[in-house]
Amino acid sequence: MALRAREFFAELKLPFTDTAVVGDTYYATPTPGGPLRLRIDFTSTRWANQYDGLRLATVHQDRGDLDITILRFAEHQTFHHRDSARGVPPHHSDYGTIKEFKNDPDWVPWKGAHTDGLRKAIEQYTSIWFPGTWTASTQKRTAGRTARVAPAPSAAPGIRRAR
Repeated sequence: MALRAREFFAELKLPFTDTAVVGDTYYATPTPGGPLRLRIDFTSTRWANQYDGLRLATVHQDRGDLDITILRFAEHQTFHHRDSARGVPPHHSDYGTIKEFKNDPDWVPWKGAHTDGLRKAIEQYTSIWFPGTWTASTQKRTAGRTARVAPAPSAAPGIRRAR
């Protein structure tokens, strides 16, 4: 696996328990026992062995693909820091892409990726097709937040009445 897909998808920390990575594709059953599946794979650019995003598909086990969306690495700032450090500007053919190198077994094509933007986009997508699958994850993030009612400001502070 030249893309090291298993490690990349582990880095995303998706909350699904019934999953498998086959080749460079991630498969999940976000709702156990349900007919819908999630498939995530890398989207190719027009150059060989170069990828610029993820393709998410909601698949019905009998009817096939129901919905497909593409999440571009550049749109989610996945490699912005890495590319800025390398001097690769936006709209350059290498910006926001990863390349697979089959000759180097230690090569990690997505090294330096910031996956928070991708993870949030995947969360938004799957919350539509698989409601409730991110509930536990969301509760952990917002557990410390509380809402307070702010007191109303006093009427025109700093203005004195004439006598």
